[in-house]
Amino acid sequence: MLQIVTDSSCDLPVELIKGNNIRTVPLTITIEDQVYREGVDITPGEFYDKMARSPVLPKTSQPEPAAFAGVFRELSNFGEVICLTISSKLSGTYQSACLGKELSGVDAFVFDTLAGSLGHGLQVLKACKLAQAGCTAKEVITELTRYRDKMKILILLKTLENIVKGGRLSKFQGSLANILNIRLLLHNVEGEVVLLEKIRGSRKLLGRLLETVKGFCPDMSGRDVGITHFRNLVDTETIKEALQEQFHPREIIISKMGATMATYAGEGGIIVSF
Repeated sequence: MLQIVTDSSCDLPVELIKGNNIRTVPLTITIEDQVYREGVDITPGEFYDKMARSPVLPKTSQPEPAAFAGVFRELSNFGEVICLTISSKLSGTYQSACLGKELSGVDAFVFDTLAGSLGHGLQVLKACKLAQAGCTAKEVITELTRYRDKMKILILLKTLENIVKGGRLSKFQGSLANILNIRLLLHNVEGEVVLLEKIRGSRKLLGRLLETVKGFCPDMSGRDVGITHFRNLVDTETIKEALQEQFHPREIIISKMGATMATYAGEGGIIVSF
């Protein structure tokens, strides 16, 4: 049977990772000179607390190629191997997995999801379902490509603090945005995060999200949705209920945002993938 490998930035709940026998290679997070393996040495809650206390933005790093190589060699004893990674536009993890394939000597398939968080995770689950249905690796890659190309990802930022810490916005601009109650709605364009709209106020942000979803996909009856959040379960549940009522998705998965994605989203951030 096909063996499915991914990296820790997929933000899938632990029960789904274990239940689908998914092997996860962790990214690393550095906070004030202390290095942690995402999902291994540090939980999302612990990470949130440490990041809040840190004056500088944590740094994320892709796994070493050798980490992927070891997993590929081990799993190749049980069948073909497919590895799905976070977007190559967001991290060097895809390139690291490709190098790991060369090091391993295993004819593994490395797939760039062009996504992050549960946009990535939903593709991993898709691969698992196809593998369980008896598809070959090449058949899975073909179907994944179609699925990936139809996927939409919307990102809601309630604070610009992490963007300021990361140097993408000046402190003055960040303070001004805070005073004006500016929120950001972003989306995924071929693996990159692009600004869609600046909005004043959280309530308007949620309303605009639903309008945008309707424009992209007014009927979700054949789609699964993934929602990840950074300590914002209230808005997440509001979004879930609105999506169920208005668009009738097949399933909605909710998860806490892992350290990799939370570093960039900041507290209150939400990512909706469908």
